[in-house]
Amino acid sequence: MDRGDGEKRYFLGLNRNVFYTGIVSMLMDVSSEMVYPLLPLFLTTVLGATKTAVGIIEGIAETTASILKIFSGWLSDKLGKRKLLMGAGYGISAASRPLIAVATAWSHVLGARFIDRVGKGTRTAPRDAIIAESTDKEKLGLAFGFHRSMDTVGAIIGPGIAFLILLFFVGNLRLVFLLSTIPAVIAVLVIMFLITEKKRTKEEAARLPRFSISDFDGPFRRYLVVVGVFSLGYFADAFVILRAEDLGVSSALIPIIYLAFNVVYALSSTPMGALADRIGLRRMVLAGFIYYSFIFVLIAFATETLHIWVLFPLYGIYKGMSEGTLRAYLATLAPPERKATAFGVYHTVVGLMLLPASVIAGYLWDTIGPEATFLYGSGMSALAALIFVVFRPGKG
Repeated sequence: MDRGDGEKRYFLGLNRNVFYTGIVSMLMDVSSEMVYPLLPLFLTTVLGATKTAVGIIEGIAETTASILKIFSGWLSDKLGKRKLLMGAGYGISAASRPLIAVATAWSHVLGARFIDRVGKGTRTAPRDAIIAESTDKEKLGLAFGFHRSMDTVGAIIGPGIAFLILLFFVGNLRLVFLLSTIPAVIAVLVIMFLITEKKRTKEEAARLPRFSISDFDGPFRRYLVVVGVFSLGYFADAFVILRAEDLGVSSALIPIIYLAFNVVYALSSTPMGALADRIGLRRMVLAGFIYYSFIFVLIAFATETLHIWVLFPLYGIYKGMSEGTLRAYLATLAPPERKATAFGVYHTVVGLMLLPASVIAGYLWDTIGPEATFLYGSGMSALAALIFVVFRPGKG
């Protein structure tokens, strides 16, 4: 089916750019998730890092990405070079993988994660803008839900591959990290040859305002406040992985429980996105905040291995109902000519909050215990839900 502008429709009637952007994210997540669930264990058991150090590494890495996202988004709007910036970002991240494989101190991992997140900071806003611009408004929830599903399919495949490598090459974490480079390189090739973009004329680019958020209206700004409050308690998933280990899940089974989490995430993202389009993006955003708060209370008070085997996959439902919906809702509030800048601002707010969120989470764990870490996350999500109801940003 054609859209009317020469672009073929692909899976679920989505534009080809949405489809291939999903493929790219799937491949990159195969790479990332071969590394990510094992990295906390590598840091703490092989390199001797503390839980606080894990929080610092993840916080600095994500903050780096977030600071770059706002500038990358603006530059994408200004130059009209979304594909170029997207490809450069994925390429930089691919280059970071071998560095983790040869790390001999946690500071080396910090450096590699820094490089990886520079890549993420460069690519995320242009990529999300491509999705938004390739999608009709009434299908934004579906489009972003599909993208998160494909992203998470990669997060299912990645831990599975890691498990097989560890099974046949017992305990060889460095080999897993090294081989994770392959799907990342393939993702860059897909961008180069299969994703297209509409070229912006010089006149269109010249009309864009200077770098500023002053032109964004009240609903957009209020939404950023809500997202910022929530993100202050939305610490790295590394802490959920550490909670699984704390409750008795063996290192060899960590990739499997993480795989189960991502299966639920992948299966729920697309239908949850479609449901959000039907019932209203605003209602789904609010439901996500409430659900996150509830699940983290349960994780805080879990006492047995069986509990985390159930709760970790249920946490995947939160990801499915909210990760794409939060972005789709943002797309309804952003001016058409400032889409990438808007996504850059959004991701910057999320990432800047992740540094204090992860450091606080690690500190609470080290000084009080894991229960305090997850109750803190639950409380911040409940507060975000309250502010969202009171502020009522937008009409999604």
